[in-house]
Amino acid sequence: MVNPGLFSANKSVNSVKVSFRIPYFTQWGQTLLVCGSVPVLGSWNVKKGVLLRPIHQGAELIWGGSITVPKGFRCQYSYYVVDDNKNVLRWEMGKKHELVLPEGIRSGHEIEFRDLWQTGSDALPFRSAFKDVIFRQCWDLSDTTVGVNHINIEPEGEAILVQFKISCPNIEKDTSIYVIGSNTKLGQWKVENGLKLSYFVLSSSFIFFLNNNCTYRYGKYDRCGNFSIESGPNREVSTNSSRSEAKYIFLSDGMMREIPWRGAGVAIPMFSIRSESDLGVGEFLDLKLLVDWAVATGFHLVQLLPINDTSVHGMWWDSYPYSSLSVFALHPLYLRVQALSKNIPEAIKKEIEKAKQQLDGKDVDYEATMATKLSIAKKVFAQEKDLILNSSSFKEFFSENEGWLKPYAAFCFLRDFFETSDRTQWGHFAHYSEDKLEKLVSKDSLHYEIICFHYYVQYHLHLQLSEAAEYARKKGVILKGDLPIGVDRNSVDTWVYPNLFRMNTSTGAPPDYFDKNGQNWGFPTYNWEEMSKDNYGWWRARLTQMAKYFTAYRIDHILGFFRIWELPDHAATGLVGKFRPSIPLSLEELEREGIWDFNRLSRPYIKRELLQEKFGDAWTFVATTFLNEIDKNFYEVKHSPFLIFSFTSVGDKLWKVLLPCHPLDPVLAALVGSTTLLFAGCHSNTNF
Repeated sequence: MVNPGLFSANKSVNSVKVSFRIPYFTQWGQTLLVCGSVPVLGSWNVKKGVLLRPIHQGAELIWGGSITVPKGFRCQYSYYVVDDNKNVLRWEMGKKHELVLPEGIRSGHEIEFRDLWQTGSDALPFRSAFKDVIFRQCWDLSDTTVGVNHINIEPEGEAILVQFKISCPNIEKDTSIYVIGSNTKLGQWKVENGLKLSYFVLSSSFIFFLNNNCTYRYGKYDRCGNFSIESGPNREVSTNSSRSEAKYIFLSDGMMREIPWRGAGVAIPMFSIRSESDLGVGEFLDLKLLVDWAVATGFHLVQLLPINDTSVHGMWWDSYPYSSLSVFALHPLYLRVQALSKNIPEAIKKEIEKAKQQLDGKDVDYEATMATKLSIAKKVFAQEKDLILNSSSFKEFFSENEGWLKPYAAFCFLRDFFETSDRTQWGHFAHYSEDKLEKLVSKDSLHYEIICFHYYVQYHLHLQLSEAAEYARKKGVILKGDLPIGVDRNSVDTWVYPNLFRMNTSTGAPPDYFDKNGQNWGFPTYNWEEMSKDNYGWWRARLTQMAKYFTAYRIDHILGFFRIWELPDHAATGLVGKFRPSIPLSLEELEREGIWDFNRLSRPYIKRELLQEKFGDAWTFVATTFLNEIDKNFYEVKHSPFLIFSFTSVGDKLWKVLLPCHPLDPVLAALVGSTTLLFAGCHSNTNF
């Protein structure tokens, strides 16, 4: 941001010329374009953005362009790489550039914004994991200075005002950022005479004169007087100009060049985070103890397995954390019943202590723990339901979450009432509708208290996990969640949104090294075409819900978002699946990418050099006995209609010979001692 106080003005201005300048190498047929939040920059419609023109400056290709804007102009903007028809080929990552026109610039002055292309790594420090946790103290603006620079002078004559801007999110308290360089205004490389930047923009200004060039670097100056300069080559700013009017140059130098932040963490299932306070299983509030341990050991991240409700069947196999009953609801298993109320009766307290003794074993008894917690929670709920349900805190929670909370509570009631999650057995409720839902959860419903109990449990789970999550943030520990690739076939989400899923299919994995039959996970695949109609609202809501607690996610089987192994719903294994989408490549497309030796993609690739490397002087015996030379120094395996096991002595080595029994099978190989050959037909390794 530009500080308007930098400029003293005597005259108003009707229009000012704003120029953009960015170094970027493109390929033939590509052009850079700037597009922004205002009509003159296209109002984020790239087709209406401003095309830039390239010029060569030394070894760099510099793109530039300009617009004329009125007094008080401000906007956001980004750069795009487009083709001749302004189709977007590439765009910047990270935050939008900010443009604020300083007040008081005289007519005819030109402001030049010199930017750098923002990459994905530039955006990372602004993500919640870093901004709100790792660099939390750095981003605290409570004690930062206001303003940009101590110079308050308007350039006159041939003077040029240059403002520096650098992003340095990882900066300790009482540490300052300086610019030092070859110019006298930058201390001639002396830190004590350098230019101090001020928070939070970390920018400053100084005066240059016309036709002046300068090299410079940024560095950190800490409370102990230590100065650490950024790595890499010197930066350079040139103010050469053939015009005499004054100019303002705003340098956006991207990220400070320093060793990237590095951290370590631990991945753990929620149920295994045990403490003396829990009841049979790890609970959300136990995370605070794990956070303390992480801080003590120098860890910065705690990753949890999925914590969504998985109580589909009411059996022990519901303990599998990747088969969600709801992608929004938290699992009641992780509820701390002692924290439900400050006024728990003595009889219930004794029941809790007795249950702890019974369930405090080495293994988690999932079914017994779930039944005990829900039983105790119902007793506490009966005592304080009116107090909680009428509280402002609960009403706020319900208002923010009722879109998923009502269907979830209704589903849990119907599951328990019909003793199955298979909605085809729910009669009138087999097919979801808003009208049916509202009647079921209305205050006039006979089952309203049961519905409210599920609200109550989710409310307390939310409070307990939120408490642990905020504790982790304050301690500088990232709490990372896990986003399962699928949802259970009999889930709240498939009941409410059946159109978003391909219910006659199943997800899995093809045969591989780990399982020769492939895998069938049983989850329906996503109907991405249908999801796209509301801009993936279900996904956005799901991620927004997780963001209430987590500052980072692990995305389970992320490849499945682009290509999934899809099976028919009746399949027992993963053998009969296919990738979806499956987009074939033609020979012409392969050739365009420079792939021409198609036999190498589909047939054994046996070269003379490989035989010599594997068999040494005996390679000629292998070649003449087992292979046919199909081209100069290229071989293929001979085929034989019978199988022979024999041992042949060649020199001082003993050969074990194996030939296939079917003429269409690939010949396996001949091995000497521990020498291994590739299977001729399937490119896998084997030893005898």
